[in-house]
Amino acid sequence: MANPTTTSRATIHSAAKRRRLSDDHHHSLLPGLPDHVAHLCLSLISPTAMFSVCRSWRRLIYSSYFPPFPSLYTLSLPTTTAAGRHNQTLKLSSFDPISSKWITIDSPPVPPSLHRHPSFISRNLPIQSLSVSGNLLLLAATSGHLLPAFSHPLIFNPLTDTWSSGPPLSTPRRWCAAGALQGTVVVASGIGSHYTQTVARSVEKWVFFKAESFDKKRKDSDWNNWEKMRSLRNVKLCREAIDAVGWKRKLCMVNVKGDYAKEGFVYAMDSDEWVEMPEGMLGGWRGPAAAMDEETLYVVDESKGVLKRYDENGDQWSEVMADERLKGAEYIAAGGGRVCVLCEKDVGILVVDVVATPPRLWVLETPAGDRILAVHILPRMCLPEFRSAVGSESK
Repeated sequence: MANPTTTSRATIHSAAKRRRLSDDHHHSLLPGLPDHVAHLCLSLISPTAMFSVCRSWRRLIYSSYFPPFPSLYTLSLPTTTAAGRHNQTLKLSSFDPISSKWITIDSPPVPPSLHRHPSFISRNLPIQSLSVSGNLLLLAATSGHLLPAFSHPLIFNPLTDTWSSGPPLSTPRRWCAAGALQGTVVVASGIGSHYTQTVARSVEKWVFFKAESFDKKRKDSDWNNWEKMRSLRNVKLCREAIDAVGWKRKLCMVNVKGDYAKEGFVYAMDSDEWVEMPEGMLGGWRGPAAAMDEETLYVVDESKGVLKRYDENGDQWSEVMADERLKGAEYIAAGGGRVCVLCEKDVGILVVDVVATPPRLWVLETPAGDRILAVHILPRMCLPEFRSAVGSESK
């Protein structure tokens, strides 16, 4: 029979050890306050300031209890990819502005698609993507046989780090106009397996729901379909991959990229009507454009290297900043008070703080060996070193 005193001491020692382990595992976020109250208090603090305080605070800003901050995302292909190769691997990366780290995300489950083809010596084949309701959508690309590569959209949710599929397009297409407005995706014009005027004039919309509710809604036939809208009056939007910019309950777009003569189109989704673009807006649309929170429209004059903001009341563009490095702008994204611009020259991504007075510009270096095809601003992901901890909190 064991000594009762020895057994009692062992039990006390084991309990104390468990308490110490428990205390080591869980540190109070704010001493004297329960965590749910601490979450409310700390959510008012900048994540930049919290990141360097302690590990428990760093873990918090990447959890579901803390408002997600915006981060920059890029779609790219390796620069070493040979022209005409059919299995070019598309890469999605995220730059975390708090830790100043690039995160490589699992490659999207895309079908084989092309960015270059021997038949198009001086032209890249576009891979069209857009952001909607904090998610990234891949919509259109060209397959190795010069056919549409996507039969349905592919959806990436950065908060859950997952890919899912949207409803199939009635007509898979490439070289189309695509944009998002108030959580709705709109696709217009384009070319299917071959050119037809019907597809080139067609317009479809899909009311998008966030990825976390996607599985619950996918059996709803009303949601799980594209809806045909009023057709275009002409076929002038099927010549290039067009970015339709959501701005003040409208989608705005031009039919030609670059600093060339072009035509402007404005789609009012509420009334399902196409109208001409205001003269001043069209005259200043001299490069890639993006809207901040669908309220403020920006464009980069790619020949002059000037970032401009549109004034609706005066139908004119005003200069925000001029910089030589903005010349040759190819892609743009706006969000969180920042406008991010990628240019032809290998100068990195130019980030402009348009909230600051005067506006500030700095250069973000891109991952080596990547040919960037698009930039987006979406909610942050979780850093790899915090994923297991954050996952355990949500269980």
